[in-house]
Amino acid sequence: MSYLMPNYAPLAVTFVKGDGCNLIDDKGDIYLDALSGVAVTGLGHAHPKISKVIQSQSQKLLHTSNWYQIQHQETLAETLCKLANMDGAFFCNSGAEANEAAIKITRLHAHANQIDNPIILTAKQGFHGRTMATLSATGNSKVQAGFSPLVSEFIHINFNDIEAIQAYENNPQISAVMLEPIQGESGVIVPDDNYLNQVQDICHKNNWLLILDEVQTGIARTGKMFAHQYNQITPDVLTLAKGLGNGVPIGACLAKGKAAKLLTPGTHGSTFGGNPLVCRVALEVLDIIIQDNILHNVNLMSDYITARFTDQLKNVDSVLQIRSKGLMIGIELNKDCSQLLQQALDKKILINITGRTIRLLPPLIINKEQANKIVDTICQLVKEL
Repeated sequence: MSYLMPNYAPLAVTFVKGDGCNLIDDKGDIYLDALSGVAVTGLGHAHPKISKVIQSQSQKLLHTSNWYQIQHQETLAETLCKLANMDGAFFCNSGAEANEAAIKITRLHAHANQIDNPIILTAKQGFHGRTMATLSATGNSKVQAGFSPLVSEFIHINFNDIEAIQAYENNPQISAVMLEPIQGESGVIVPDDNYLNQVQDICHKNNWLLILDEVQTGIARTGKMFAHQYNQITPDVLTLAKGLGNGVPIGACLAKGKAAKLLTPGTHGSTFGGNPLVCRVALEVLDIIIQDNILHNVNLMSDYITARFTDQLKNVDSVLQIRSKGLMIGIELNKDCSQLLQQALDKKILINITGRTIRLLPPLIINKEQANKIVDTICQLVKEL
């Protein structure tokens, strides 16, 4: 009998150890992790520098609360803001909490502009979290099922459709547009190159905030530190989590200009957010990404993996599209492929299936030998469907 609530349906494997891109189960079998804990352990498992920092900081100080200054938190805020060209940071424990902070900032922005019933435009099939507000922002009825009444101040529009946003320019209640630069949970949906630029132009024109949810795309996952840097833009609000802590729970909501000044004492908080341990780890993660030139490997391996998939699957009728940006890779099929999750696990590879798309989020440190194993195994499974 399990005393866990049945909200997960875990596969029948228990991992007890990790080493780089590999995981080892309780039987001693080795698995290649092509999922990174859903884009979390970008620098691999048991990274020696990160393990050393965790041990060192745990022996000094774990928690004081935000009633007092926390030096590592202030240093991390400065580091992230300079990397993202932002002005202020709020730290929490997850991507959903970071998006909650962004939503609260939007409410304050709206009320400062005499908007009593503010509305945020979000994208259909997007994903922003599972709290009630972020669940409501998420444009996926399957995720929302059973949780009505939802928070109502969200309108879901088609992703990568600029006219769908333009249609609301005359609505005085619109206060923000909240988007993922690349939709991850729906299958690595990459928009047109200039889509985010056009969205930002509309936001500037109408005094709307542009909120970019980079919980999954941020921290080098797409081949730049932040995915929106491909568009050479700066959002008003930027949310991060996942890869920022390499497995240690941390979320961040960054803001620029007027949006960075809206959370004042008493308006928001988090008991554990930004504690000395997680901030020290996040600083080490960022330092490793920069010092080890991780972005170079991400782009190199992205091109290599995408080319190999394209070559091996070009004549496979079931393959509709191969999409990638950095080490976010989606292979969309024309048929159900849910059985591939277990079949890949049987071959000692961890992947994800979302709808009819195989989703891969391998560690940013992956090498060619590991990439070949992933590509060859998945191509074999797809051809046998």
